[in-house]
Order: sequence, then structure tokens, then C-alpha cells
Amino acid sequence: MAKKKMSYKDAGVDINAAVNISSRIGTIAKSTFNKRVLSHVGNFGGLFSLIKLKEKNPILVASVDGVGTKVQLARTMNIFNTIGQDLVNHCVDDIAVQGARPLFFLDYIALSTFNAHCITGVIDGIAKACKQNGCVLIGGETAEMPGVYRRGEYDLAGSIVGIVDKNALITGTAIAPGDCLIGLASSGLHTNGYSLALKAVKRGKLNLKRKYTGLRKTLGMELLKPHISYLSFIQKAGRYVHGFAHITGGGFDYNISRILPNGTAAMIDIQAWKTPRIFTLLQEAGIIAQREMYSVFNMGIGMIAIAPPRQAARIIQTAHATGHRAWEIGTIINASARANVRKNGLTTGMVHLKGLAHD
Repeated sequence: MAKKKMSYKDAGVDINAAVNISSRIGTIAKSTFNKRVLSHVGNFGGLFSLIKLKEKNPILVASVDGVGTKVQLARTMNIFNTIGQDLVNHCVDDIAVQGARPLFFLDYIALSTFNAHCITGVIDGIAKACKQNGCVLIGGETAEMPGVYRRGEYDLAGSIVGIVDKNALITGTAIAPGDCLIGLASSGLHTNGYSLALKAVKRGKLNLKRKYTGLRKTLGMELLKPHISYLSFIQKAGRYVHGFAHITGGGFDYNISRILPNGTAAMIDIQAWKTPRIFTLLQEAGIIAQREMYSVFNMGIGMIAIAPPRQAARIIQTAHATGHRAWEIGTIINASARANVRKNGLTTGMVHLKGLAHD
């Protein structure tokens, strides 16, 4: 007796489902297009014209990222459009801190099996954020991999390309002792620390559907709040700023130290702003040390501008004008490899958090 012939579908991959959803994705992506897009949805590669750009000495700036285990929360909540916005805004902020404006974006979604609700939700969110940030969703890839992901599991990543004039690059090299740090409010956790956050939710037996004291929404919806784009603020304030730090994975220590020149360190007063309740709730539920919280989460500060003190008022005013709350939260100090260790415990590139409890 002849054995039944095996198909791709028998292996768990449904090509017809992919074709059916591609037209929907194409319609969404096309809604972000502008006159610089020379390709159509479905081409092997996206085409984007760089002719007659306003930059006289243009430099392309590129970045790639994901949203980490926030995808698990979105799956639990069955809400997927917010993580699409997370993906774009995180990438936009990563290149904006160098003075770049975004040109185009590409996404990658991998799933165990095609889920139209998940895929279209993510793409809807990506397209919404692309339009808000003035960039186009020029292409992407959706992969069905049942042998890699367990049933219902998925992941996503995105890459962005932006442009900046060489003379407008923001590198942080001008940062000097005496500069002040101005922090802009985050919407919540943004896209980092969710492995720890979800573990804290489980340990503290918190209910995602419950609205806890101090939260404006249910815990689940608070945790799903999209990552903020600071692009408009950076574009207006960039000329007055020596450097920007996007506070993502690694919290304050890692992200601020990335832009500090040799011989400098940062002093931050964590009492300069009020920590949002979502963070203290997670800290209490998970029994997490305060030092760990500041090493993992943004603690209510999603972006930091470092500038001369005379520009502080202007920068805070610009933040407010672009829809962001902002506070002066610290200063840059001298720090050498040896001399200042005995004096204040700081070596070059370090970040000291004044007011941090000793857990």
C-alpha cells in the first residue's frame, strides 16, 4: 500500500494562510507610503529614493530591536496593536538620540502558526507609529515556524533606517562637568524589564484585570502602555543638548554611561521626580531590591537630555511644548580612573543615584 504524500501543511506551515493575510498586510503598509517609496508591497526588496534630501552631508543611521517578553503579556491580554507601536517607537528613539530622523522601517514576525488577529494587530500598530513618526513601513517578513515556537507563541523584531546631516550629529562628546541632566517622563515600563515584571506579577499573585490603587487603568493595561516616541522633542531641543540617553534595557547605569566621555560621571537625584505607582507595585509584589529596580527599569524616566545649565529651562519648556513632563534630575561631575574613587566612589563613566536605599 502506497504511503500518503506529505505536504508543507502536514509539517505545520499553511502557505494559503500566508497568502491570504499578505494582502491585508500590504494594504496597511501602503497606507504609510510617501513619494520616496519606489517599490510596491511584495517586491523582494523595498526601494526608497534619497534624491533631493534636505541634508547636505547625509549620514544614514540604522538600528534593530524587539520588544522582548512584552509579547507574552500582549498574548495573555489578546491585544497586539500596542506592541507594534512599541517596536517602532523604541527604534525611532534609538536613532533620534543621535539626531537622526527616521526614513523607513521593516518588521519581522515569527509565529508557531499564522494568527490573523495577532499579525494584523501588530502591523496596525506598526503602521500607526510609522505615520506618527513620519517614516514608511517599506517591507517585512512573517514566518510560520511550528518547529521553533510552541503553539500560540510568537516574536517580533524591527529595523529602522534614518538620516542626519553630519554637522547635526549628537554624539555626547561635548558633555562636560557642570552639565545638567533633564529627565522626560516615560509612559511606564516601555519595552524593557518584562521578564522580571511578569515574574513579580506571578510571585505577588497580582491580577492583570484589577485596577490597583494608584493606577489609572487595570494592571494589564498599565503594563501594555506603548513606548513613547521622543522624536519631536529631540528635533526641537537637539541644538541645545550635548547628548541624549534613551533609558531602555539596563536602566540608568548602562544607558547613561554609554554616552559619558572619559573623565566624567553622572550624579542623579532619584527624588527629583515621583516614581510612578506601577514600579513600586511591581517592586513590592516581587520583593525586588531598589538597586535592582534602577538597573532594570526606567523608573518613570524614558529619555534624558544632558546640556549646559543655562539651557535647562529652555529644554524643559520644549519638553512641555511637545507633550512631555520633564524635570532637572542631576548633574555631570569630574571623575578619573583613580583620583575620585576615594573622594566619592565614582570612576569615569559611572552613574551615582543619590537617595538610593541600601537594600
